[in-house]
Amino acid sequence: MASSSGSHIRNLPLPLLPPVYTVTKPSELPSEFLEPSAASDLVIGFDSEGVNLGREGSLCIMQLAIGGVVYLVDALQGGNALMQACKPALESNQVTKVIHDCKRDSEALFFQFGIKLNNVVDTQIAYSLIEEQEGRKKVPRETVSLVDLLADIRYCGVSYVEKKQARDLLEGDPYIWARRPLSEIMLNHAANDVRFLVNVYGRMIKKLSDPSLWHLAVRSALHCRCYCDNTDWPALPPIPETPNPPEEEMLLVIEVPPHKMGAVIGTEGKTIVSIKRRCDADILTGKPSNKVFLIGPVSQVRQAETILNAIIFNKE
Repeated sequence: MASSSGSHIRNLPLPLLPPVYTVTKPSELPSEFLEPSAASDLVIGFDSEGVNLGREGSLCIMQLAIGGVVYLVDALQGGNALMQACKPALESNQVTKVIHDCKRDSEALFFQFGIKLNNVVDTQIAYSLIEEQEGRKKVPRETVSLVDLLADIRYCGVSYVEKKQARDLLEGDPYIWARRPLSEIMLNHAANDVRFLVNVYGRMIKKLSDPSLWHLAVRSALHCRCYCDNTDWPALPPIPETPNPPEEEMLLVIEVPPHKMGAVIGTEGKTIVSIKRRCDADILTGKPSNKVFLIGPVSQVRQAETILNAIIFNKE
């Protein structure tokens, strides 16, 4: 979702990098992260990079922004032992993980390391909620990119043009995150992707109303698990006990016969966009390629389900 006004955009260059450390063993991470507690109430920036990131690919680097320092956790060199040492914090309610678009990161952690990413604040979802809260029209096809979010003066106000350089290198070499040593460009890119997230979170939280904060917590949790096995995850935040409580939200997975997926998506995604305009629900596709994932208020998800089933069974 793009901002409705260019007045929010500022093009200041990136400030100097904070301290950045590559981590290959648990002892190189701060104890407040490795041993989460209610006393610390830690908020961190989080991201990950890999080759075909998701259930079938390889998570290579996990970035953690903690207390003004960026830790690049090398999942390849540190292996499963290092990632399992991070598991308590990644699953803990005592550590808030601030992420921009959590779905593939969570999928990779779940299928490759058995980690259920929990207590997440997804800044892409938060941005959308603030835009709606402030009366700007929701555009079904659009979600804000990290570059556009960081350029927005309300949240950060820096120009992240360096990201394009890293993307160009990645297009030329899809296995670049698996190569060692990583180049300075890629190391800087990994650090820049998380270094601002905690500050962005602080500004967003101040803007969000109590109902929006509940929606943020629930939708972030559902987006974390949507591409994973949706069983035995932590309970969703309860519906607030208010005079006008929000509607319950849900995740629904629809299996689509392979020969019907084209009709479900439509040319250039037009069918999905059309359904989004009719229903206030997120409609996601990806891997597994035979499934559609619906997230939102129960009534809206059920409405989207009815429309999709009509397409699948040729009733519409």
